[in-house]
Amino acid sequence: MNLGLRDKGVLVMASSAGIGRGVATEFAREGARVMLFSRSEEKLAQTANEIGEETGNTPVFSAGDITNADDVAAVVERTAAEFDGLWALFNNTGGPPAGTFEQFDDSAWQSAFELTMMGYVRAIRAAIPHMKSGGGGRIVNNTSVSTKQAIDSLILSNVFRAGLVGLGKTLARELGPDKILVNTVGPGRIDTERVEQLDTIWAERAGISYGEQRKKSQASIPLGKYGEPADFGRTVAFLCSEANAYVSGQNLLIDGAMVEAY
Repeated sequence: MNLGLRDKGVLVMASSAGIGRGVATEFAREGARVMLFSRSEEKLAQTANEIGEETGNTPVFSAGDITNADDVAAVVERTAAEFDGLWALFNNTGGPPAGTFEQFDDSAWQSAFELTMMGYVRAIRAAIPHMKSGGGGRIVNNTSVSTKQAIDSLILSNVFRAGLVGLGKTLARELGPDKILVNTVGPGRIDTERVEQLDTIWAERAGISYGEQRKKSQASIPLGKYGEPADFGRTVAFLCSEANAYVSGQNLLIDGAMVEAY
């Protein structure tokens, strides 16, 4: 299938590692013009070079902080200028700290809000005018399987990720007339540093080894293994492509059938 992404400008947030890198790699593989964004210029340069070696299509990059409004606006504007337009935005960020309700004060809640919600809102706000002027586009917001099944000891993530589903559904309806498709995706156990950190925390709390915890987690997945960032990236690439002409307003879990909820 030709996804129709060749030469289209796309911005992938938090893309120097993990899921963001996996998504950026699949965009590059499809011939899109990719802008990477994260805080570390050194990591971005290394990631861009490695993606270029793997796909033959080297992304450009811009360093900044997703919680900084000016940085977010700047990377959107640079992407549109660099690529003569902005077709797709993949919103992505690392998760807030793990913990339970009684562990967090107002400052922790506000920081989590800025990280997981407002960074996305600001990127979308900046991207919409470029997509409208270009005749359409695609927005995909990354969340978590917690949007359908809460994850223990991740209350900050559980709350704000669920809010992003409402954002995506509302925007899909508001922006549909402008041919802008908006979807939400939730990773299950994708083999990234974040999942490794969580497995380490849960292993310590359960009094078992990291290997035992990972084995336990894999046993809960019908496909019997953690997903790879590329598995996630290919799904996002389709949702952001011209081949996807009618899927909008959806909350799709990419989890190997792990979550039992509808």
